[in-house]
Amino acid sequence: MRARFFSLVLLLTTSAAPTSAQNLASQPVAASQLVLSRTDRRLPFTGDPIWNLELQTPGSDGLDFETVTGRAHRQNADRHHAGTRAPLPPGTYSVGPVEALGPQNPAELGPVWIGLEPRFPTGRGHLGIHLDPSANRNGNSGTLGCVGLIHSEEMLELASLIEQRKVRKLVVLE
Repeated sequence: MRARFFSLVLLLTTSAAPTSAQNLASQPVAASQLVLSRTDRRLPFTGDPIWNLELQTPGSDGLDFETVTGRAHRQNADRHHAGTRAPLPPGTYSVGPVEALGPQNPAELGPVWIGLEPRFPTGRGHLGIHLDPSANRNGNSGTLGCVGLIHSEEMLELASLIEQRKVRKLVVLE
């Protein structure tokens, strides 16, 4: 009887969760991600729908950025077909590195480009996150399908946070 009890105690202690610092360090860490979702709000002058881009980091409050995606009058177009100027299709995307843009790049993209690669089959390509300097100003308001930040002061902040938190995933909700 005593031998069985000892065997049971030994079995329980050896199958318990790791407690050493080395074992804890090898456990996977939840990563930060971006989530893009529609809101009910619109830009007052151009009517572009405002989408919310949330930076989610486990253990922290989410950070929200107001964005546009696609053109105001193309929100219901085929989101999987190239050239429709529709919002990003729903799904999961890989987030690329932050790339500085210069005078040789279109001013309509702002100071940085963050490439997006769909992790699902779609006819869309050349997608990214960038500033939309025309948001709520004129007929160029909105994007050709990328995610365009509305507030210029937030673009570099978001880019910095993506680098610091090593964000590699974007989830686009319907």
